[in-house]
Amino acid sequence: MTAAALDVSVGSSLVLDGDEWRVERGEPHTGRVHLVALDGARQSVTYRFLAHHPDCHPSSVTAAEGASRGRQPKSLADLTPHQLELVKVRLEHLAEVRTGFRSGDWLRPGPGEPKPEYDPDTTTVTSRRHAKVIELQRMGRQEAKVLALEHVGFRTLIRWEKRFQRDGVIGCADDRWLRASGGHRKVNKEVRQAIHAVRQETKHLSKVSMTTKVRLITQYMHETFGTDPEDVPSYWVLRRVWHEWFGSDRGRQRNQQADDLVSHDGYVLIDRPGKVVALDTTVLPVMVRESVFDEAVKVHLTLALCAYTHSICAFRLTLVSDTSVDVAMLLRDVMLPLPMRDDWGEEMEWPYPGLPASMVAEFAGHEVAGLPFFTPETVTTDHGSVYRNHHLVQVQEDLGCNILPSRILRPEDKALIERVFGSIRSLLFEWLPGYTGVDVADRGVDPEGDAVLTIAELEHVIATWIVGIWQKRRLGEFAPHWDPGGDHSPNSLLAASFEQGGFALEIPAPQLYYKLLPEHTVKKIDAQRGVKIRGLWYDGPALKPYKGERSSRGGRRQTEWVVHREPRDRRTVFFQDPFTHEWHPLRWTGLPANDVVPAFGDKRVTELLRKIKLAGLKPRTDQELLPQLLALMHRTRPVTQWTSQLTKSERIEVAREREQARAAAADRPHVPVIPAAAAAAQRPQVEDVSRQRREASDDAAATVAAPPRLGNDARRRPLFLVPPPDAAEAAEADS
Repeated sequence: MTAAALDVSVGSSLVLDGDEWRVERGEPHTGRVHLVALDGARQSVTYRFLAHHPDCHPSSVTAAEGASRGRQPKSLADLTPHQLELVKVRLEHLAEVRTGFRSGDWLRPGPGEPKPEYDPDTTTVTSRRHAKVIELQRMGRQEAKVLALEHVGFRTLIRWEKRFQRDGVIGCADDRWLRASGGHRKVNKEVRQAIHAVRQETKHLSKVSMTTKVRLITQYMHETFGTDPEDVPSYWVLRRVWHEWFGSDRGRQRNQQADDLVSHDGYVLIDRPGKVVALDTTVLPVMVRESVFDEAVKVHLTLALCAYTHSICAFRLTLVSDTSVDVAMLLRDVMLPLPMRDDWGEEMEWPYPGLPASMVAEFAGHEVAGLPFFTPETVTTDHGSVYRNHHLVQVQEDLGCNILPSRILRPEDKALIERVFGSIRSLLFEWLPGYTGVDVADRGVDPEGDAVLTIAELEHVIATWIVGIWQKRRLGEFAPHWDPGGDHSPNSLLAASFEQGGFALEIPAPQLYYKLLPEHTVKKIDAQRGVKIRGLWYDGPALKPYKGERSSRGGRRQTEWVVHREPRDRRTVFFQDPFTHEWHPLRWTGLPANDVVPAFGDKRVTELLRKIKLAGLKPRTDQELLPQLLALMHRTRPVTQWTSQLTKSERIEVAREREQARAAAADRPHVPVIPAAAAAAQRPQVEDVSRQRREASDDAAATVAAPPRLGNDARRRPLFLVPPPDAAEAAEADS
């Protein structure tokens, strides 16, 4: 699911520079929107101004409504698999009300669609809503209850549609599924001991029900601790604790039978851009120079190919091998327009008729190159470990993509992108210095010595070739099905699709970068140290209001805080404020104030923790980890006497970390920085007062006398002597 767009419809509210404004009217033809403040003031701004303003966000009236108020935004990961299926059923009914078709697309009608009562040519949205209510009421009571549709009415359909426009698929979920949690049930040490004892007892026996396990727990507590059966936690409490600790035990006792992989033979008709996007990774057959030790290395090329237009929508170059984060950012690149480079001319600019380049540049905030961008509907990959990673699968589900892995031992499923790799090799890579050939037998005498291009230079060459040559090249035998004998290129097919189905100018928000990072959950934010992510502690000012508290998140991850980790640069993690929904970086607590520690990734942290464990150290703070990390990171500096001691594989690992950190910094949204002079001008009084206090304390430090001993006043005068009236009145006046 992409980041929610800023609602600029008439009547909506937004916050601009700390003040609340209401949208009075919009002018899409001029690209402007008129705002009205609470005091009656008016102003007219452009959509581009609102999209790129650093302090513009939806008002709390609409942005943090319902289950998201006071909590981090809900996502599809909070739903159970069964609840996710129910949401998809609701979405089909909602799509039929909105468009007349269950699929939501008139180009993909189902059997008998559209029905007479849902025909968009003869009915209105209101009549279709009433027809849907009647249809659901005629459904069997038990069937409607199983599908969670037994209480759907006219207003419910309106509410689903509004939430779907604002939050996407998760907007159709029932709020009762994600209600605020009331805390976590706790069990004492006696119950814990009883549960583990029963677990060990039943592990090697025949399978028994949860009711029998509860009775065994009761028996253990009664015979071991003398606990009365009435004082033992209830069946539901023990069942929930058992499932959280050991799982549901739904499999067979002897072994777990894996589900048979079911493959469905058939064909998929690809009739528009973005319907199917193929991803694949290969070793680049060109040796390049890495930027740290100037060694000749090989890199991996990851491509995203549109199966309809044959456009190379995005690509990434990574040292050694790509990770799930690299592929996630590749999918993000597919959704973002490609900026123009400094040395590109007008022939590389956005050329497609029907959508002027000035309008695209207005929404994007920069000049856009001639390369399509869209939200992929279906992503097809092979069975590589990086594509089967849980994080990448979750990213594709959040983006709303259908995951369609190729069939095992079926090369025809990925023949399209494999041919593209071969075409790029013959059209571009064979011309570059450092080309290594198809295999070792075809390699030249010294391809390492021929390598002169750096990774950044090669990336620029490939980008220029894609926009300037590949997108304009004749497809030949890959002509579309509606014109098999015509001459077409990726650009001409995209222009034809504009005429046939239009183009959705949707550019994701910069905050999408944070949402695509791997998620980590913590039960509680430590009051002193912050949050612990993969062995390192992180803290920042954004955690101060929530330290020592549990989250009010509901669903499967109730009472847990969600923190996003950047695997390519472990110096910071990112936390989203539950009230403002703004993203804040959290620094590693082991970093010094001057931030001189080079970037390091997950592999370096794992090596660090393993070395610390073997050394027998048990540090309590990350400050004790810093010397060990610096000892490992000193070899990243290009010192003459150290470079010769490192092996080539070690030098490649160091260069890979630098490249990953550079890619992470490029992907991260840029936040405007207040100049030092302006920041100092905003707080002159505070700094002056603080300096005066410090100077006064330093001057008076030498003249401060030692305090008197306790009880000196009591020893000087009688305790029961009544003071004179004048002294009593003076003391009363002072009080």
